[in-house]
Amino acid sequence: MTVQELPGDAAAYRPTPPPAWQHRTDPAPLLPDPEPYRVLGTEAAAAADPELLLRLYAELVRGRRYNAQATALTKQGRLAVYPSSTGQEACEVAAALALEERDWLFPSYRDTLAAVARGLDPVQALTLLRGDWHTGYDPHEHRIAPLCTPLATQLPHAVGLAHAARLNGDDVVALAMVGDGGTSEGDFHEALNFAAVWRAPVVFLVQNNGFAISVPLAKQTAAPSLAHKAVGYGMPGRLVDGNDAAAVHQVLGEAVARARRGGGPTLIEAVTYRMDAHTNADDATRYRGESEVETWRAHDPILLLERALTERGLLDDDRRKAAADAAESMAADLRARMNADPVLDPMDLFAHVYAEQTSQLCEQAAQLRAELSAEGEAR
Repeated sequence: MTVQELPGDAAAYRPTPPPAWQHRTDPAPLLPDPEPYRVLGTEAAAAADPELLLRLYAELVRGRRYNAQATALTKQGRLAVYPSSTGQEACEVAAALALEERDWLFPSYRDTLAAVARGLDPVQALTLLRGDWHTGYDPHEHRIAPLCTPLATQLPHAVGLAHAARLNGDDVVALAMVGDGGTSEGDFHEALNFAAVWRAPVVFLVQNNGFAISVPLAKQTAAPSLAHKAVGYGMPGRLVDGNDAAAVHQVLGEAVARARRGGGPTLIEAVTYRMDAHTNADDATRYRGESEVETWRAHDPILLLERALTERGLLDDDRRKAAADAAESMAADLRARMNADPVLDPMDLFAHVYAEQTSQLCEQAAQLRAELSAEGEAR
């Protein structure tokens, strides 16, 4: 409370907050529901669009196979590292499908599947993790920002793009994905603050998969939920079952539509679980038990959607086989192309670093070019 001195001999002080201390926003409508929102297994499932559910199912099956194949490629030495999203496929797929073609996706390092579901070539999505190119794809062409390995640094970028688009009159929404660990980074808080103040058309999707590498959520925050953090910045917080593909798609779709019509940002926490280790370099058995993993297997996003589709008579053996065959075809193509050694050019180190190369980069490039030429002559 600010204490303001008053002139005269009457009251020396007025212990009353100035008007700026009053609530600028009613917090009640911004608070998330006490339980994660669900569609599958509820009455709302009967009203869900059959075509959407079947598309979600096909993408989930393909995504699961993609994760398995990419993990296998690390064991074969074809990938340096792979952060699997097995168990989180509903979040990944729903994020991709909730966007229009003109919108932008800002993924983290674990969100290669979201990029693939948005239409990116699976090989290009893995190029960064292979270690032979800066990104592997043209962000402008695909409206997918570079896969972000530093935690949460993609979030301010998403806000900046969304705010710029709005100032420019472009009908564009940015969807930024981050893990629960990323919410402990300063970039997360800065991004939410700017987004809310500017009413930027951006949606923040937090995939709460239980662990920031080995650190459980309870050791990161004392908040009732990560979605509750939204009210502190003046935006709505939504809590959704991250393994319910229909629910995640609906909540994201509503947030994207709200942002597009000028309603500002939304923070969505999707409660899910990382079935695999943090990456292929992690030993998850050191910080969690197999019984915990098995409990979550019963809430597998593919099984949940399969059950709902079967109950509605929308999924039969032929459709199951078609989805599995398409997934296997994708995996075979990915495997074949990743098994071919890439053709590397050392001069690519200097490409696409700046729009116009700095004098230091030009000097370094010239030095490397001379060394490569001398090496070639020596042979």
